[in-house]
Amino acid sequence: MTQQVKERKVTLHGRVFVQGDIKAVTGLHIGGAAGALEIGGVDAPVIRHPVTNQPYIPGSSLRGKMRSLTERLHGSVQNMRIGPAVFVHVCRKSETQSEHDFHTMFNRCPVCSVFGATGDEPVPHPTSLVVRDVYLSKDSADKLEKAETDFPYTEIKWEATIDRVTSAAVPRQIERVPSGAIFEGFELVYSIYDVVGRDHFPVVLKALQLVEEDYLGGLGSRGGGKVEFQVKDVYARLGEGYTKVPFEPFQAHRVDDALVAQIVEWVKQVFADVKA
Repeated sequence: MTQQVKERKVTLHGRVFVQGDIKAVTGLHIGGAAGALEIGGVDAPVIRHPVTNQPYIPGSSLRGKMRSLTERLHGSVQNMRIGPAVFVHVCRKSETQSEHDFHTMFNRCPVCSVFGATGDEPVPHPTSLVVRDVYLSKDSADKLEKAETDFPYTEIKWEATIDRVTSAAVPRQIERVPSGAIFEGFELVYSIYDVVGRDHFPVVLKALQLVEEDYLGGLGSRGGGKVEFQVKDVYARLGEGYTKVPFEPFQAHRVDDALVAQIVEWVKQVFADVKA
């Protein structure tokens, strides 16, 4: 007897695009590969583009920080180990749970429904959020070249670990992008597969606010990594025709509560026909 396979399909109702720039308000350190330690001659180098040698912000770093802070905001259980000492939240299907009940749990989760789940869980739709790499603007690159910084486009910040008893110090060199640098053209792409996905779009903008009020990269508790997002364009693409629908024109704007409320309401109107 042939086992009947349940029909599964995923419908992309459209996407929301959020684009703009990221300003390093304080020195920004996003660590590079260990191999760069010997070449750069510093204890903690920054990640650099292999062709231009310029520092950049990997989309994975920004997305990971957005997810981590969203997990903290909602008190998500850290139930999945990645590596020896890193835990993250992932909705996981129990042995006694039906696929329907798991999908319901997954869609209710503001973390997994937006950022996706790792592993082999039977999720109802692909990851909703894509975050692109962000590169140093030409203007900032030119200014940093003229400034004759310690290394190309970066500065060295000396830090020291102090022995609490003897006061002996162990100095180390931290490479970072100087404050004021602009990383141009960040892009978030949010895919909407159902009404739950539409209603979870505010999670994305809230995550940007959380990053602004926390830090990006390393050394945040010591003053580094404060960033500012400048939104320059928001638009959607809809349906099978993938038609572009622009958000109302506006100048570069911080991700404040007023802008978030406007964009969220606009998304609800644009995707009003999306059903469960």
